[in-house]
Amino acid sequence: MRELSPPPLNLKRLYEETLETEPILLIISAGADPSQELLELAGQIVGRENYHEELNSIKPKAGFRIWLTAEVHVKFTPILLQSSLKVTYEVGLKKNLKRTYESWSSEQISKGGTLARAQALFCLAWFHAVCQERRNYIPQVRRTHHNTGPVTELHIHNSAESRLKGWTKFYEFSLSDLRAGFEIVDRLFEGGKVCQWEYVHGLLENAIYGGRIDHTCDLRVLRSYLQQFFNAQLLAQSLTHSRMKKTHAFPAQIHLPNSCSIAVRDSNTHSQLRSTLYRDYRVLVDSLPEDDKPSFFGLPANIERSAQRIISSQGSALIHQKVTPPSEGVGSPVLSFVQLEQFNAVRLVQNIHQSLASLSKVIRGTSLLTADVHKLATALLNQECPLSWQNKWEGPEDPMQYLRAVVSRALAIQGWVQRAERGALLSEMLDLSELFHPDTFLNALRQETARLMCCSMDSLKFVTSWRGQITEAKLQVKVGGLQLEGCSFDGSRLAESHHDSPIVSAVPACYMAWIPQSAVGSYSPEECISLPVYSSSERLRVVTNVQLPCAGAHDTWIQSGAALFLKLQ
Repeated sequence: MRELSPPPLNLKRLYEETLETEPILLIISAGADPSQELLELAGQIVGRENYHEELNSIKPKAGFRIWLTAEVHVKFTPILLQSSLKVTYEVGLKKNLKRTYESWSSEQISKGGTLARAQALFCLAWFHAVCQERRNYIPQVRRTHHNTGPVTELHIHNSAESRLKGWTKFYEFSLSDLRAGFEIVDRLFEGGKVCQWEYVHGLLENAIYGGRIDHTCDLRVLRSYLQQFFNAQLLAQSLTHSRMKKTHAFPAQIHLPNSCSIAVRDSNTHSQLRSTLYRDYRVLVDSLPEDDKPSFFGLPANIERSAQRIISSQGSALIHQKVTPPSEGVGSPVLSFVQLEQFNAVRLVQNIHQSLASLSKVIRGTSLLTADVHKLATALLNQECPLSWQNKWEGPEDPMQYLRAVVSRALAIQGWVQRAERGALLSEMLDLSELFHPDTFLNALRQETARLMCCSMDSLKFVTSWRGQITEAKLQVKVGGLQLEGCSFDGSRLAESHHDSPIVSAVPACYMAWIPQSAVGSYSPEECISLPVYSSSERLRVVTNVQLPCAGAHDTWIQSGAALFLKLQ
């Protein structure tokens, strides 16, 4: 239905057709970001010096316009929604191509009357759309993880299914990449030169799209796309065969137009007539289905079921997993801790599952409503984490965030147990945010160190080092994934944040250990400061305190509220 497929979004036309007094709210889907287009539009109309990405107490001048972007959220303020013009910024291959051809004029496409050039531009538009929309096939648990360390939630699963995904991570392919690609194709056909496709491959791979990619497998995928969409054989096939002949680089319904006519100006109305070629490509894009097919990206048809099955099977395995509590006082304290952490994690998942199952029975009318089920339902309806869950583990207040946190930690603990049982846990980099009780882990490390040194636990002190391994330590762990707020740190010393500095920054991995009270450690008290490490950015629970070199000026960092935390909430 045409009503369900609105025309492509054009920010400039939106600017011209709306009122100055009405804010414009862009509701974006994951993977879509019109910030670059807004910046360029502002540069054309009011100048970049009059474009701001912050909303403060401002008094608008004549001609002032404000543009907001936000992802969908249940707690989004209704006041702002009611006072704004709501616009959805959708993703999808068809929508992506429509936006591209909305931004290109008929003169740009039919420049020089070269058919091969127009077809190469369509290949570029398709390639750009494929690169961007392939990001939607990244499993959610992988996409939302802050990749500051080598260990992620999905890395602990080594099955073939876990590799069935789009890109291995989210890459910021943007409008600037498309524009640079357009310039390359435009120069490629200047003066009737012979097309040097290797030149196109090299620039797009090494300088533009490939410049954002840092994974070998993803680079292989990009290189394959370049060879598929930018080659002389593809355009030659289109030129020598009939229009109904399928080109192997595109789906069956895609046939590159074989006509090219130059746009002309009507001497009476001076109105610009769109070229036949431009219209043909718009019709071609309109013929695409609204829903993307995995085959458009060269992905297997079952990738969506595979990704869903990976996540659901992991949770299902936890629900049915049978575990026994570890024996107390037997073996390594660190091994005992991770085994107990695994036991408690599985029990927590199963308890949550049982409570939701009880609620489901009440909804379906197969069970009577109890006080516990009523409390559970009331909390969930109010978007609050049930108190019965929080009593077992204090996590995020939002129930969906709580469930994701529980499942991701429960899955990660499986990997901790496997590494601990083979004696490799302390020799690998660890991410303490994967634990339910990271402070207890550090205490278990303290207990194991005391056993190894044949001393009391009270005779040990906790130290950290960013200079390398701690020479005085019998046992130590390398910890990554820490986040810093209130200042920045490069591994050598703290530095003050500037007005354009990121609010939160990653810090290098550090070594943590327990050493004798009489030992010096990596830093003297004068050259370092002890900062708290919180379990999350909400700063509700302190895990430990770490020493960071600061070259004095302790008051500066204390007053700035500098602190570290394990994970973004």
